Amino acid sequence: MTRIARPSPASRKDAPRRAAAPAAEAGRWPDFSREQALIRRGHSPVAGVDEAGRGPLAGPVVAAAVVLDPARIPEGLNDSKLLPPARRDELFDEIVATADVAVASVSAARIDAINIRQATLEAMRRALAGLWRPPGFVLVDGRDLPGWAGPGEAVVKGDRLVASIAAASIVAKVTRDRMMSRLGVHFPAYGFERHAGYATAAHRVALLAQGPCPYHRMSFGMLDGDTDNEE
Repeated sequence: MTRIARPSPASRKDAPRRAAAPAAEAGRWPDFSREQALIRRGHSPVAGVDEAGRGPLAGPVVAAAVVLDPARIPEGLNDSKLLPPARRDELFDEIVATADVAVASVSAARIDAINIRQATLEAMRRALAGLWRPPGFVLVDGRDLPGWAGPGEAVVKGDRLVASIAAASIVAKVTRDRMMSRLGVHFPAYGFERHAGYATAAHRVALLAQGPCPYHRMSFGMLDGDTDNEE
């Protein structure tokens, strides 16, 4: 399943202008310096890419690709896991209103068929393909490039260093959390709206009582290990 989110021309025009994070905060917040250096070298536009949902026992993996407008960078971008849910939602709205954004997801069944790493890379490729303009350069969180035809760089902990990747991490997580909340309506016994499919104690108890639903990843060790932490 794929969902592509793109800003309308009106939302781009009407969105409030935002400055990049102050230089004094560069040590604590992702900044736009890496993108600016690439743009000066002729690599434009620069897309940041990140995913949400590698670790859960249920639901899709979701990837987002974001090309920020240098003149309208939302303030306070950061690794989505470090932001309160309400602030993530606010930043999601700002990012979609001011940037070129595309989102793609790969289902649990597909994850079981090709493994989570390959599914994540597939979601990233599909997200990049959904952007309005093909990127001149791609910055990806982590250690792997998704097999994009153009130039790119994998940045370890990029969601804490690079503004475009941080924006992608927010879009991917908010999108996936909302998908899991909707899934919780159809499968209320599992509490997906509370834990987004991660292996919390409550989720494990539900699995023992109910067994898996069609959206669980059958290739994952459902009750093995401790994968409560989001990736």
